[in-house]
Amino acid sequence: MKQSKLYIPTLKQTPSDAEAVSHQLMLRAGYVRQVSAGVYSYLPLAWSVIRKLEDIIRKEMDKIDAAEMQMPAILPADLWKESGRYETYGDNLFKLKDRHEREFVLGPTHEETFTSVVKESLNSYKKLPLVLYQMQMKYRDEDRPRYGLLRGREFLMQDAYSFTANKDQLDVIFNQMEQAYRNIFDICGLNYRAIIGDAGAMGGTDSKEFSAIAKIGEDTIAYSDDSDYSANLEMAASKMDENLVEAKKEAKEVDTPDVHTISALAELLKVDASRIMKAVAYMADDEPVLVMIRGDYDVNDVKVKNYLGADFLREATADEVQNVFHSVPGFIGPKGMDDKVKVLYDSSLVGLMNFVVGINRADVHLFNANFDDIVSETPEFRDFRVIKEGETSPDGHGKIKFTRGIEIAHIFKLGTKFSKALGANFLDENGKSNPLIMGCYGIGISRLLSAIIEQHNDENGIIWPVKLAPYQIHVVPIKYNNDVQGKLSDEVVELLQNEGFDVLLDDRKERPGVKFADSDLIGLPIRITVGKKAGDGIVELKIRSTGETIEVNKDELVNSVKILLKNQ
Repeated sequence: MKQSKLYIPTLKQTPSDAEAVSHQLMLRAGYVRQVSAGVYSYLPLAWSVIRKLEDIIRKEMDKIDAAEMQMPAILPADLWKESGRYETYGDNLFKLKDRHEREFVLGPTHEETFTSVVKESLNSYKKLPLVLYQMQMKYRDEDRPRYGLLRGREFLMQDAYSFTANKDQLDVIFNQMEQAYRNIFDICGLNYRAIIGDAGAMGGTDSKEFSAIAKIGEDTIAYSDDSDYSANLEMAASKMDENLVEAKKEAKEVDTPDVHTISALAELLKVDASRIMKAVAYMADDEPVLVMIRGDYDVNDVKVKNYLGADFLREATADEVQNVFHSVPGFIGPKGMDDKVKVLYDSSLVGLMNFVVGINRADVHLFNANFDDIVSETPEFRDFRVIKEGETSPDGHGKIKFTRGIEIAHIFKLGTKFSKALGANFLDENGKSNPLIMGCYGIGISRLLSAIIEQHNDENGIIWPVKLAPYQIHVVPIKYNNDVQGKLSDEVVELLQNEGFDVLLDDRKERPGVKFADSDLIGLPIRITVGKKAGDGIVELKIRSTGETIEVNKDELVNSVKILLKNQ
């Protein structure tokens, strides 16, 4: 391919509004252009990478007998209302009407649609299991699109759906899909972790995320430094040191005027925050919930939401604390709390003695309190906290470390959430009707571009892994209009293309410095410079990832290129 015929609008300066390195480089190297906030056009180089990613995905899907198909992007709102997600998905859902006032959504994901399509014919255990997938643009009305392709309103995704007759079949496919995704990311040369994840709006039970390690990542990954334990911080657990056992003291009320924070309370009473029982009031699907936790920890909203099985969870307002919890903001506690309020206790409170806690009266706390001072029986403790770095891994091996990551894929065991809602049933071996058991699996293909570039770049530009590069080889003649250099350049291109290599020829009338800068910027694995020694049939090979250069004769070129690409 001649570079003069390929649209690669490179930029010398980094756009001021591009924060992520991948966003900066994709704009500078002419891979993408923004059309509107969170919506990008994929220019020829980017689209070439995407096609290669899709081919890698297809090959891995073929290995596990997953069949590719295509669903519409415009979906009837009735399907989403039937599943219950029309409201629970929130403002991220693009909603529209046609000329007949019929309601539709732009598909952010396709559980409902796949279930609806298969439910009429997938009616016997003899037809199960089945795995279907597609690669398609998805649409989510992000409030604050940012970081280029990492958080957009339109993005390319591979989404797969499994339909099984029993949990054993689901487990097999779940494990097969996990391995397929690992194979894909290994081929992509990614440094990633498979971590315990939150199912979120997808529903279901078991969930595993794949996260590419990157400073710009919006997710915090908690992992053990001495085992394979890793989880999204929203789901991460740890082992805590036990609370100190001590002699029980007599509780007393103390004045705490205008003290509304844990730090202020600790300072006033000269106690550590770990000796305070903190209360956080929530509304879960409009029902009041009070979460009690040790003062040096924060409540993990995701854990609370998952435990309650709630669709919506938010902190209660000051008015709700007063009118629903019948308490006072900053002084709330479980003692005497209304029976309609569900009170949850975090495991950080196990064995805690002689603590400070609010008693639902303004400017007063109970000092040296114990559980029998505030509740009639010992409560049930569960994990509702955000863990801390340095705590012991839940498997007992190693300490918890934190890193940042970009979510690149997610797999879920959905169970019967959607099949029950949409009436997708099959007859088992005994002729009994049962809901299909489902799994859902997705890779953010356009996100992968960003994740790969975040991990594969230097001060000069992108460094593509060989199997993903839009072209494997960049032939750069110093002067293409020079008869000798032009002739050798054409011969080199033909020679390499005949061997099956993807080759980009820089035939532009640009200065050598511009050509070399653009070559480094777009990041093809090998650059072949045709220059002053062209008359002797000698060219220079440069390895993009290391910067190493060697000179070779045209007759040795193919073997040299094969060796260099094989070693990358």
